[in-house]
Parts: sequence; structure tokens; C-alpha cells
Amino acid sequence: MEAYTGFAAVYDTFMDNVPYREWGEYIHSMLCEKGVKDGLVLDLGCGTGTMTEILAGYGYDMIGADNSEDMLELAMEKRIQSGHDILYLLQDMREFELYGTVRAVVSVCDSLNYITDPEDLENVFRLVNNYLDPGGIFLFDFNTEYKYREVMGDCTIAEDRGVCSFIWDNYYYEEERINEYDLTLFVRETGQPDPDTDEPDKEGQLYRRYTETHYQRAYTLEEMQRLLEKAGLVFEAAYDMDTKEVPGDTSERICVIAREHGKRQKDLAETEE
Repeated sequence: MEAYTGFAAVYDTFMDNVPYREWGEYIHSMLCEKGVKDGLVLDLGCGTGTMTEILAGYGYDMIGADNSEDMLELAMEKRIQSGHDILYLLQDMREFELYGTVRAVVSVCDSLNYITDPEDLENVFRLVNNYLDPGGIFLFDFNTEYKYREVMGDCTIAEDRGVCSFIWDNYYYEEERINEYDLTLFVRETGQPDPDTDEPDKEGQLYRRYTETHYQRAYTLEEMQRLLEKAGLVFEAAYDMDTKEVPGDTSERICVIAREHGKRQKDLAETEE
């Protein structure tokens, strides 16, 4: 599971087409519907903290966890600007640790697709169940196999945003169900010495090149449900993130809601003893 490095600095620039506000409103409505209107919430795989900030704006006491130090640095800059009291943790979601339990865990923007080993994903779910309050809520989204195979496929995407540009080569290995992203980034750097004149490049004509490779795994909804239940969680519902309806064969991103199971029963058993 590779952490974002060079891409972190321009991540928000290239993700400006993601409807974070709409997703945040939807997540908030789902949490409220499940009885989580306030309290501690963990954003697992929080990245640069965009969704963490949105949920903090709804009044939740937010914790953000991510395995990329570069992404968390940007998240903490946002925290300074917003003034929200958010705790950020540099942790791999496959072995994250909290100081206590939380009312809900959310994980958005296909963060869980980065867990390419189903056993590792089951362990993530087990940790989530462990750190949720009795009856707590787990809400996450994931990219579907249909999206990797039919929408993204073996294609190349390129964008130029002036201060930065990227070339994104995408490959989907259907047998392994692994999607490979090969990213080549060009980020403008002002003030750096011009190699021809050795003078500072005040006009920003110099670009630094970064290359990164990321892997994601395609999971079916049935696999997600099975892994959740093996980890002790109770699957409650799933929705197409675009239509907010029951997922279909052409759904590209699915939102799943599960609930903690086991603590209340254990507490009752100990009380009876």
C-alpha cells in the first residue's frame, strides 16, 4: 500500500472535480439517520483532510488517519486555516490504533481499494469493529470492478493546470483484479536556479518531474459484505453513490453502511456473570 509522495502537493488541484461537499452532506445525512449526530468520528485514509474538515464543520469531533506524511502536512495546514480541533495520526489503516472507541468510522474516495489483499482488508474491518462504540457505524465507499474494467480500462489521461500537469496511464489486470496507476507529474517550481543561467527562475518556467505507481483492487459488493461479516461487523445497507439507489451492474462507486457488533453482547454477558 503505497503512500502519496510527490502527488500530495498537487492532489487537491487535480481533485477539484470531486463533489466533496455533496458527499459530505450525504455522509452526514446517513450518519444522522443511523443516530450519529455528534461525537468522535474517525476519517480512515483521510488524505489531505478535505472530508475531515467538512465533517468537522457539521460538529463532529474528528480524527484523521493516513499513511502519507506529505498528505497529512497539507491536512494540518487546512486545520490551521479552519481552526477545527482535529487530531491527525500518521498510521497505516491495516494496523491503526486509537486511544479509545469512536461513534463512527468513515472512509471515502476509494481508500479501501488500496488494500489489495483481502485478508488485510478483513483485518482493517476487524480493527474498525474493535474501535467502534457499541452499535457504532462504519461508512465507506469503494470503486467497482465495472468502473475499473469498463470506465477506466487501459487508458491514458493527461491534464495541464498551468502550475502542474500530469500523465496518468491506467491498466486493469482482469485476472488479478488489480488496477495499476502510473502517474507522471510535472510541478512548477518558482525561485529555483535555472540550469542554463544559474539565476533564480522568477517566471516559473522550471518544472520538477515526479513519478509514482499505485495499485488498487476491485472488490464486489458480495465480497465486501462477506469480509465485513467475517470481521464481526453487521452489514446494513449499500447505495450507488451517484444515484443513491440500490447498486446495479453499472454502478461505479458504492457506499456501504455497517454496524459494530459484539461489544454490547459482551458487556451484557459480563454483567450477568
